[in-house]
Amino acid sequence: AVFGFTYVVTLVSVSAGLTVTVLGLPLLAGCLLGARLLGRLERARVRGLLGVRVAEPSPLSLLGRRDRKLSRRLWLILSDPVGWRTLLYFFIRLPWGIFTFCTILTSLFVLWPVLSFIARGLATVDRALARGLLSPSDELERRIAELESDRGVVVDTAAADLRRIERDLHDGAQARLVNLAMELGLAKEKLLEDPEEAARMVDEAHGEVKTALRELRDLARGIHPAVLTDRGLDAALSSIAARCTVPVTVTTDLPTRPAPAIEGIAYYTASELLQNISKHSHAHHATIDLWRTDDRLMLQVRDDGTGGAEASPGGGLHGLTERLGAVDGLLLIDSPPGGPTAITAELPWRDRTAA
Repeated sequence: AVFGFTYVVTLVSVSAGLTVTVLGLPLLAGCLLGARLLGRLERARVRGLLGVRVAEPSPLSLLGRRDRKLSRRLWLILSDPVGWRTLLYFFIRLPWGIFTFCTILTSLFVLWPVLSFIARGLATVDRALARGLLSPSDELERRIAELESDRGVVVDTAAADLRRIERDLHDGAQARLVNLAMELGLAKEKLLEDPEEAARMVDEAHGEVKTALRELRDLARGIHPAVLTDRGLDAALSSIAARCTVPVTVTTDLPTRPAPAIEGIAYYTASELLQNISKHSHAHHATIDLWRTDDRLMLQVRDDGTGGAEASPGGGLHGLTERLGAVDGLLLIDSPPGGPTAITAELPWRDRTAA
């Protein structure tokens, strides 16, 4: 408390006196950055001695990552509410600490029967000071930290998708095209010597071309299906339902089309859930229901299978939960052992025109 009070009074006074020069504001900014470090130590002390877990505020490097100009970064630090509230906390902490010390010392000799109640009351005030002045600024500030974490999930998911596409191209269509080029080269050499063998090789190459085209078409559908772009979710969901090994009934009730990004996430969510039904559910029938409620897009996939689905770490449902969470969405799983299973995806509605 003594160190914090001295730090605040000294640096704030000196920086205030130097504001008429170019050194004042940078020194004050440094004082606020130092206050953030002191606040981190104080939160640890409060957590250890008072049993209060105060959330850590978002780092300034996160909040101002796009501000490359020195003046903007300086203003970001000077307008930091966390730093200013931490300075206020340490300015109050010393006189409050002296008051509590004197109160406890006096009570030890005069009011010892109620000493424990007095100590508990003073500790309650300590906790309130820590929560009020050392906690993150507000819900928005905490939300920024959550979105930063979600952004990392999206980046990781996109990187994994790119690696999958690269692997599929390398092992599938690319390998077939290389083999096709070799076969056509050999057929060209045999064209004059053995026309029948050359014709056979060209016929085989023709089959390879069809296979490569089919693989490329499937790969393009996995990136973004043309039917989704051209005709929307109703037709796209009907398309993946027709390919499912289990009979699927699709019902949609959308007044307009949502933004392309939301459409894409809804499509891939339904596609992943139908794949799970085909592989694991042992179901005889499934349904897809899609509708809008206020400002949310709702997608529910049901099946009459064996149930037991859960979002275990590393599983497909866990990945879907993270992907939906990255856009303020939710994935609700109701799958008791023995079934049936109902999985509901909730996405924010954004109009296509606004996007």
